[in-house]
Amino acid sequence: MAKSMVIVESPTKAKTINKYLGPSYLVHSSMGHIRNLPSRKLGVDVEDDFKPQYSIIAKRKEFITKLKKEIKKVDHVYLAPDMDREGEAIAWHLCETLNIPAEKVHRVTFNEITKDSILKAFDHPGTINMDKVNAQQARRILDRLVGYQISPLLWKNVAKGLSAGRVQSVAVKLISEREMEIRAFVPKEYWKIIAKLKPVDGEKGEVDEFVAELLRLKDEKEKIEVNNEKEATAIVDSLNKSQFSVSKVTKKQNKNNASPPFTTSTLQQRASTKLRFSAKKTMMIAQQLYEGIEIGSEGSTGLITYMRTDSFNISEAALQGCRDLIMESYGDKYLPAKSNVYQSQKRSQGAHEAIRPALVEKTPDEIKGFLTNDQYKLYKLIWERFVASQMTPAVYATTDVDIIAGDYQFKTRGRILIFDGHTKISGNEPGDTNLMIPDMKKGDDLDCKKITPSQHFTEPPPRYTEATLVKTMEKKGIGRPSTYAPIISTIQDRGYVNVEKRAFHATDLGILVTEKLEEHFKKILDVGFTSDMEDKLDKIEDSGENWVTVLQNFYGSFKSDLEKAANEMKSEKGAQAESGKECGLCGKPMLIRWGKAGKFLGCSGFPECKNTGAIDGEEEKPQSIKETDENCEKCGSKMIIRNGRNGEFMACSAYPKCKNTKSVNGNDAENNMETDEKCEKCGSPMRIKFSRMGKFLGCSGYPDCKNAKPLPTGVKCPNEGCEGDIIQRRARGKKGFFYGCSNYPECDYITNKLEDVAKDAEKDDEAPEDK
Repeated sequence: MAKSMVIVESPTKAKTINKYLGPSYLVHSSMGHIRNLPSRKLGVDVEDDFKPQYSIIAKRKEFITKLKKEIKKVDHVYLAPDMDREGEAIAWHLCETLNIPAEKVHRVTFNEITKDSILKAFDHPGTINMDKVNAQQARRILDRLVGYQISPLLWKNVAKGLSAGRVQSVAVKLISEREMEIRAFVPKEYWKIIAKLKPVDGEKGEVDEFVAELLRLKDEKEKIEVNNEKEATAIVDSLNKSQFSVSKVTKKQNKNNASPPFTTSTLQQRASTKLRFSAKKTMMIAQQLYEGIEIGSEGSTGLITYMRTDSFNISEAALQGCRDLIMESYGDKYLPAKSNVYQSQKRSQGAHEAIRPALVEKTPDEIKGFLTNDQYKLYKLIWERFVASQMTPAVYATTDVDIIAGDYQFKTRGRILIFDGHTKISGNEPGDTNLMIPDMKKGDDLDCKKITPSQHFTEPPPRYTEATLVKTMEKKGIGRPSTYAPIISTIQDRGYVNVEKRAFHATDLGILVTEKLEEHFKKILDVGFTSDMEDKLDKIEDSGENWVTVLQNFYGSFKSDLEKAANEMKSEKGAQAESGKECGLCGKPMLIRWGKAGKFLGCSGFPECKNTGAIDGEEEKPQSIKETDENCEKCGSKMIIRNGRNGEFMACSAYPKCKNTKSVNGNDAENNMETDEKCEKCGSPMRIKFSRMGKFLGCSGYPDCKNAKPLPTGVKCPNEGCEGDIIQRRARGKKGFFYGCSNYPECDYITNKLEDVAKDAEKDDEAPEDK
C-alpha cells in the first residue's frame, strides 16, 4: 500500500510525476481548483475584512470525499500544483478542504518535470507560502468586486450579458483608443527622392550601382520635408544639374547580441508573429510540453520548464548543459568565454526561470516523431531561442556613406555579415540581410543614372495584433503573464473587439462600454492605477503586505463611484433611433437598438413583433425573407425562410401569432424526437430539439418544465479520472462547433474532431488545465 499521497492539478502532470516516484506514492489530480467563489452572487463579505465565501465545486465533491478517506491511510500528503500564485492557492484550498493534519502535509514545487527535478523537490519539501496565497486571494477578490458590481450597471444601461473587468476593461480601452485615433487620422502627403548612382571610375568591389536617399539640405541637421509634387520636381530639376560626390565614409563593425530566452509574453509574441498562434493556443501547447509528452520507451516526459514566468533567470545546471551542447555541435567559435546573463524586469518573479528546454540535449529533430506538428513548432522555437541565447554575437561590417549633390545631402549604407554567431541557429531577421555597396572614399565623384521621386502618405497608427497588445500590456504593467491569454479571449467573447486579418478592431459596443466606464470609473480604466495595483499585489507576495489593507484602500473610493454611477449612468436602452427601414413582417419602422452583440435593428412593434435585423457599420441590412411552397403544420400559413445570425431557418409567416420554426437543413424528422432518457427534474421523456445553437435535449414537459442540456455524443472523456461525456458546444463569438467534456470547467478537454477523442484516449494525452 502506498505510504504517501501526491496531489497535482492536472492528469497529465500526475502521470509524468508518477513515473518518477514509484509505487510507494499514490498520485491524484484535482483537475484544477476544487473550490471557488459562488457564481451567482458576490461571495465576498465587504463588511468583514472581505472574507471570501468559498464553496466546493459540485463536480469535485465526490473526489473530495474519496480523498478524505484515502488520506487517513497514508503517512504523508505532498501538494504539488504549479509554483505560481494560482498553484499555491490550489494547494491551500486542498489543505483546507481535506483537513489534512499539519504533520502530514508538505508543499513541493519544481520548475520542470524531469526525474532529477522531481526527486530533488520531494527530498526537500516546504510549507504552503501564505503570502502567495494571500496575493492570489487579493487578486481574485479584487477582480470579483469590480466585475460583479460594475457588470450589472452595463446590463441595466446597455445590454444584458455584458461584463467589465479590472484588467480586461483596460485592454479594451487600449484597443478602443487606437480605434478612435485611426478613425480621426488624416493622411499627410510626403515625397521620397531616390538617386541611382555609380562610381565614376567604374566597378568597385563586388557591386557597381547602388541607391541613396535624399536626407537633408547640406548645411541643415533636420531631415528635409518634401510635401508635394511641385517641391519634389523643383529638387529633382536642381539635382539633375548637380555633381554627386562622396563627402564622408564611415566604416565600423557592429555586434548583434542574441535575444534572451523566452518569458511568457515574449513567447506569445514570437509564436504569434512567426507561427501565427494565438496567445491561448500558445499557452495550451506550452502546457502540454511542460506537463509531459509520450517519448517512446521513456514514457511521459516534461520537455520545457514552467511556462508562466517573466524572468530571464537560468539555472547553472541548464547553462552548463547548453554550453556543452554548443561546444560539441558548433565549436568554440560559437561559445562565449562565460555564460550570457540577461537582466530581468524590475517586477519579475526572480525565483522563476525563463522558458527553456527541460533537457537541452533533446533536439527538436530528435523528438519530432513524438510530437504533433504544432508541438514540434513551438518546442523548436523555444529550443532554438534558448541555445542561441548562449552563443556568441553575430558580427556585421557596416559602411555609411554621405553624398553631396549641390545643396542636398544623400545617404546610403552597406552591411555585410562577417561572422554568423547566434544567427546560425536563430536565423537572420529581415533587417539583417547583406546589403552590398561599392568601395568608396571621400572625394570620389559619382555618376547619377536616375533620380526617382515617389509620392507617399503618412499611415495611421497600426492596429494592435495579439503580439503588440501583449507587448504593450507587459510594458505598461497591465495584468501578469498568466492573464494575457485569457484576457485576449474574453474581450473577443464579449463582442468588445473583432479580429480582422490578425488585427484587433474595437466594435461600437466596445467603444460605448469604454466611454461609460471612463466616465464613471476613471480610476479602474487608468493604466497607471492598474499597474500600481499589480505592484501592490506583488508586494503582498514578496514582502507580506497586508492584503486586507490593500483591498480596503481600494474599495473606499470604488464604492463611492459605484453609488454615483448607479444614479447617473445614462441608459442607452431608451435611445432608439429610427433606421428608415420597414419591418419585413409587420411593416412598422425598424429601430436601431443596442444588444450584447452591439447595434442591431429591432421592430418598433416589439413585443408583439420580435423581428430583428443586422447592421453592418452604418449600412442597415434588414432581414432577408424567402417564400416557400410549404405550409405551417400548426396554423396552415405559408412558411418562409428567414436569415438569422446563425444562418437560414424556416418560420411561420403568421409570426408573432404563430411562432413555429424549424430547420432547413434536413433535420426536421429528428426534431422533437423522443429519447429513452428521462428528465431528472420531472421524469418526463427528453426530446431532441433544435435551436440556433444546434441540437440539444429538452424536456417534453415544456413549458411546465424547462430543463435542457447538451446532446451527448455517446463518447466518454479520455482524461484519466474524469467520468464526463463528450458533448457538442458552440464556440462563443465564433462560427462553428467544437467538442468538450460535460464536466467543464473542472475538466477542460476540447477537440475540434470527434474522431480525435479515441486517439487521445489511446495516448492518454489529456488536455491541460487552463487556469
